[in-house]
Order: sequence, then C-alpha cells, then structure tokens
Amino acid sequence: MSAAAYNPIRGISFKLISVAFFLVMQTCIKAAGPNVPAGEISFFRSTFAIIPIIIYLAWLRSLPRAFHTQNLAGHFKRGFLGVLSMICGFYGLTLLPLPEFIAIGYASPLMAVMFAALLLGEAVRIYRWSAVLVGMTGVIIILWPKLTLLQEGGFAAGEGIGALAVLFGAVLGGLAMVQVRQLVVTEKTATIVLYFSLTGSFLSALSLPFYWEWLDMKQTILLISSGIAGGIAQILLTESYRHAEVSTIAPFEYSSILFGIGVSYILFGDIPTVTMLVGTAIVILAGIFIIFREHQLGLARKAARKASTPQG
Repeated sequence: MSAAAYNPIRGISFKLISVAFFLVMQTCIKAAGPNVPAGEISFFRSTFAIIPIIIYLAWLRSLPRAFHTQNLAGHFKRGFLGVLSMICGFYGLTLLPLPEFIAIGYASPLMAVMFAALLLGEAVRIYRWSAVLVGMTGVIIILWPKLTLLQEGGFAAGEGIGALAVLFGAVLGGLAMVQVRQLVVTEKTATIVLYFSLTGSFLSALSLPFYWEWLDMKQTILLISSGIAGGIAQILLTESYRHAEVSTIAPFEYSSILFGIGVSYILFGDIPTVTMLVGTAIVILAGIFIIFREHQLGLARKAARKASTPQG
C-alpha cells in the first residue's frame, strides 16, 4: 500500500458503509419471505451484483484486464464453494432472526484459520488455536437453544435446521476464504470479485429446473435490490483495504451485529436473547484476538525480511 493511499479513516468509513450495504442485502432477502428457494436467492444475489461491479471496473478502466486470469479452475472452485455457502446461509436466513444469522456467520473466519493450517500448512500456534476453540464455544452457545428445538415440531424445528444451515455455510465460507488466499498469489482483486459473481450466477441458475418459485413484484424488487446492494458492498469492502491495513479494517466487521439487532427489531420485531448476546460477545472477542495476532505476526515477518535484506 502506497503512502499516498494510506488513509485509515477513509478505509474504516468504506468498511462501515460496506457493512451497511451487506445488511441491506440481508434485510431484502429476509423481507422477500421464507418461501423463496435459496438457489433462486443466490442467483439474484450473484447476477445483479455484476451490474455495479462492471460499472465500477469500467470507471477504473480496468474492465478488460479483469477478465484475464491465470487460474480459471481456481475461480470455479472458489465460486462453487462460495455458492454453496451462500445457499446454505440464505436458507438459514429465511428461518432465523437476522442477528442470529449474522452471529453464527462469524464462525467463518474461525474456520478459515483452521483450514489454512490443515490445507495450506500455515503455521498456527497455540494462541490462535485457543482463540478458535474459544470462538467455536461461543458459536455453540448461540446454537444450543436452536438445536434443542429440533425435538419440537413446527417453526421451532425450522429455526434449528436454519441454524445448522448457517453454520454449514460458515464452514464452506471458511474453505472459500482459503481458496481466495491461493488465488491472490496470481490474480487481481477485481478478477476474483468478477469471476465469483459470474460463477455464482451460472451455478445458481442450474437449480432453475428443480425448485424455483414464481415471484411477485415485491419479491422480485427485493431480490434484485439484494444483488445490487451486495455488489456495492463488495466494491466498498475492496476499496476499504486500499486505504488501511487488514488489521485496522477487519474488527469493524463486528459492527454488523449492532446494525443487525437494530434493523431486525424495527422491521421484524425480533428481540435478541441473552444466550445469543453472550455467545456473540465470545465469538467477537476471539475474532479480534485472531486479528491482533495476525497483525503481530505480520509485523514480525516484515521485520525479519528487513533484517535479511543486504545493505549497502
């Protein structure tokens, strides 16, 4: 990152606005109702996200370059994992209160740490492993009341299934994050974002013959809006990392739970439970600790590279 581009306040601002747009996306999906199939939601989310992304890349005059890739198979793999993650998450979102959906989704970066160690051979020492275990304990605290509802019938059981779907989506999201780490070695950010939306649109469309539903005008507008909002959020998120370090930006992801609680209460009348708040606090603290450790290790690696660079 160049010194001219470094502007933490601007980076944090972009991050917070991106969180707000992601919340708009989730709220639109929630408002579309529980009867819209998750594959259909994923199609609208991926397809209409392409519109602001194309406009943004054209404005930057980098659209032609964004289509150039050295790892088409890697993009497809990332897209496949990402679409499955979205489908599971969106299915759970239709069944769960918005704050609980957001809180369980915080398991995704914890999973990414675990998969990075197991699949990429990244060095993860006792501090981060401990944080992952503590964070997953928080996730279990959030999940437990929902899992006990599986023994009951009706909507209560639906909430339990929804919670498991969101958790499984978070696991797949962690795998997708690992795939992105492999892609950034050779691919530009714009290329990764563009191919994810294209792949997501194509794969989601494959579910059309199986379980799509006809939408009314309100549902159609809401789902189109969710896709556009998601695309704008992705752009703002990308821009935020142009102006500040990851360790500066990442903790503000957790502001989404505050926004989510407010929006969910105003629009849907959902009141967070004490169990959900306690579990969320544990997950957030674990996530922030992991970000702090990543920052420390990043500084240590920079210092080591500087020390090993020949002088004179």
